[in-house]
Amino acid sequence: MTTETTSTTNRLSTEARRPAVAVLVVIFTVVDGALQVLLIERSAPPEEGQWAIPGGALQHGESLEQAAVRKLAEETGVTDLFLEQLYTFGDLDPASEDGSVGVAWFALVDPSRVRLAQRTAWRPAWWNLDDVPPLAFDNEEVLNVARTRLINKLQYTDAAYSLLPAQFTMRELQEVYEAILGRPLDKRNFRRRLLATDFISATSEMRTEGRHRPARLYQFASRS
Repeated sequence: MTTETTSTTNRLSTEARRPAVAVLVVIFTVVDGALQVLLIERSAPPEEGQWAIPGGALQHGESLEQAAVRKLAEETGVTDLFLEQLYTFGDLDPASEDGSVGVAWFALVDPSRVRLAQRTAWRPAWWNLDDVPPLAFDNEEVLNVARTRLINKLQYTDAAYSLLPAQFTMRELQEVYEAILGRPLDKRNFRRRLLATDFISATSEMRTEGRHRPARLYQFASRS
C-alpha cells in the first residue's frame, strides 16, 4: 500500500469516527417568584418519554450561534434576548457509536413574551428547578452548570434584563434575583447595591399596586 493510499484510508477512517455535534439551549425564566427551565418530552428513542433540554443536530453550513438562535426561536418565538455560550460537553449520548459533542448555550426570557410551540409530540413545558424530573442524556449536568453560570452572571452583569419587561418596580427586580439565587435578600441592601451600579436607572413613571402607595418604575440602561 502506498503512502498516499494509507493517508487517504486514515483520513476516511477519522471522518467516519467523527462525533455528532448537537446544540443545546438551557432556557430560564422566572414565574411567580420561581426560577423555571424549559424542557422537552422526547417522543422517539433513545430515551423516549424522558424530559430533556431543548436541542438538536447542527445543520449543514450553520454556525453554533445560528443553531442556538434557531432552536430558541422554535421553542419560544423570540430571539432578541440574553443568549450566551455555556460549555462544551462530551459523550452526553452514550448510545452514539462515534461519540457525541453537545455545545450548550443558555438564555433568559421574559415569560410574557414567550409563545411555546403548540405540539403534542416533543411537547415543551416549564419546570420549576426544584421539581425537575430525571433528565435524558445526563442533562442534569448541563442544567447544573447553567444555573451556576447564571448565579455568577448576576454578580457583575445586567443579565437579568431579559427576565423583565421594559419597565419594572424594584420589588419585581428583587424577586427575580431571589428566584435565581434561591434565597431572600434584604430589601434596603438590595436597593442600595443595585442603584450603585450603572445597570438600572429610575424613570419618571409610577405604578400603583393594590392599596400600596405608587411604586417607582425602573429600566435597564442597556437591553443587549
